[in-house]
Amino acid sequence: MISNAPKFVVPLLGGLTILLGQISGCERSVPRPGVKEVQVPYSSIKPSVTINIGGTADWVLVTGNAVWVASSKPYDIVRIDPATNKIVARVSISDEACSGLAFGFDSVWVPICGSKPALVRIDATKNTIRAVLPIAPAGEEGGIAASDDSVWMVTDKRGTLVRVDPSTNSVRDRIHIPPGSFNPVFSDGTVWITGVEMDVLTAMDAASGKVLASIPVGSKPRFLTAGAGSIWTLNQGDGSVSRVDEKSRKLMATIQAGIPGAGGDIGYGADSVWLTVFDVPLTRVQPTTNRVVKQWVGKGGDSLRFGFDSLWITDYKKGLLSRIRLKNCGRGDEWSSSLRCHFLLDAPPAGQFVVELM
Repeated sequence: MISNAPKFVVPLLGGLTILLGQISGCERSVPRPGVKEVQVPYSSIKPSVTINIGGTADWVLVTGNAVWVASSKPYDIVRIDPATNKIVARVSISDEACSGLAFGFDSVWVPICGSKPALVRIDATKNTIRAVLPIAPAGEEGGIAASDDSVWMVTDKRGTLVRVDPSTNSVRDRIHIPPGSFNPVFSDGTVWITGVEMDVLTAMDAASGKVLASIPVGSKPRFLTAGAGSIWTLNQGDGSVSRVDEKSRKLMATIQAGIPGAGGDIGYGADSVWLTVFDVPLTRVQPTTNRVVKQWVGKGGDSLRFGFDSLWITDYKKGLLSRIRLKNCGRGDEWSSSLRCHFLLDAPPAGQFVVELM
């Protein structure tokens, strides 16, 4: 994911090359060679639907009955009904959603930047703002997570992770983590936070707030996801993906994907890890082999999530959200990565164009 303004990105990433990329309108000056031997054109994928979100489209969130996306021009949080692929609500916010979206306690939690940074709580039943908390995110390209009883967000570059009590909409605790850590995810009782400035992944017990370990990973880990018993980090420094075992908290693999630079996203679904950045909008990593098995190159990309048997992926610059449906080719509700799963249209016509996505 990427934001419109560079002023926060510079201290977070601390690199002149990336600063120049931000100044030139979010273009990346860092080459992204990818993995040439598995590349195909992104244009070979035909989405089942593409939805116009706004001036930009960023930060995808999938909940039990909706898909949510942040937009600019205007600043909105957009709700989509996956049963109809239609926008059913737009919730206006005061400025840019800059540090992810999280769902918990019947609410969508939205950190915003700008002149009055804050944490916005949206009632997911009424599609209205429930509260605006005077808690500012550390800056752009951060994140937010919800656990069983709390909401977690980093509020400064010194490594202050705040624990928000959703029953009072106030800070319950402040926990010190390695400086330069910004992006949390919750999984199986643990909050995991990437440390982009120290090249670490920190594990913290969500019940006690005790820091359990900081594990060295790839260069400049930023966005992260949980799946297949592991935490996966997208490393902006060298374009790799690091895999850390959730139980042992040990680094299992670092996989070269060839997509360095600011922005991007990572998600898990259909027994696969999915990556997106500008110029390489979609990459699939197979957890059984820890290898990049397919990569799509071309225009588009920047944020994604998996849900409702589909990949939901943005074209940030055009303000679009595309749905790429995946066919369940396992048994029952299981996905089988050893078989060929396919992307297909919602209502495929005769002679449909089918692309092997898996």
